Amino acid sequence: MEPTPVPPSGRQVIEGYGTSGFRVAGIRYGGSILVFPDATLEWPVSRFEDVTLEALRPVIERGGTEILLLGCGARMQPVPAALRQALKGAGISTDAMDTGAACRTYNVLLAEDRRVAAALLRVS
Repeated sequence: MEPTPVPPSGRQVIEGYGTSGFRVAGIRYGGSILVFPDATLEWPVSRFEDVTLEALRPVIERGGTEILLLGCGARMQPVPAALRQALKGAGISTDAMDTGAACRTYNVLLAEDRRVAAALLRVS
């Protein structure tokens, strides 16, 4: 048994993160991103206060996501109850954590072939 599952090939694996942005599947992104198993999108959100239902609309519209990991930046922050409920109404459970933890958790869930997405704020 592998101690760390290996994601299927062709998936969007998060390879690195830091103050300069992210590296996902060999591509560098300078700002915040939305990561899905099959695609990574630039995300025009730079502060946790700007994480709204409208900002997360691409996650809802793509469909298929059951777990949304919210990388809050350098430290975890609580998801407002109204946002958590709205996402739950769309069939998406939300787990907030610091961005580093969200990156690692996303990769593990991806390797387990879970229906996961990550909304990641750049660490500043």
